[in-house]
Amino acid sequence: MIELILIAVVSLLAQLVLPWWSLAVVTFIICFWRRISGGRAFLSGFVGVALVWLIYATIIHTRTDGVFTGRMSELLFKTNTSALPLLVTALVGGLVGGLAGLSGYFVGQAFGNQVENRAASRSRS
Repeated sequence: MIELILIAVVSLLAQLVLPWWSLAVVTFIICFWRRISGGRAFLSGFVGVALVWLIYATIIHTRTDGVFTGRMSELLFKTNTSALPLLVTALVGGLVGGLAGLSGYFVGQAFGNQVENRAASRSRS
C-alpha cells in the first residue's frame, strides 16, 4: 500500500517538471528499492499511475466542459462518448507504470541473486 502512495505522489510531482515518461523511472526505482513481489509491483505501478492520470484527465475534462474529451473521442474512436478517452488514458498510463514496476522488481531480483551468489561463493572459498 505504501508503494502505491509513493508511486502516485512522486510520479505526480515528477511529471510537473519532467516529461511524461519520468513516471516509468519513478515507478522502476520505487519497486526496485522496496523489494515487493512481482504481482504487487505491477499492481502498485498500474494503480498508482492510472489514478494520477485519471484524475488529471478528469481535471482537463471539467475545465473544458467536456469539449476536449468529446472531440478527442470523435477523432480517435468515432463516437461522442467523453468517458472513453478518460479510461484509455488511465489504461495506457497504468500499463506504463505497471510494466515499469515489474521491471524494477525483476532487476532487483537479478541483483539480489548476484549478491547472494557472490556471498555464497566467497564463503565456500
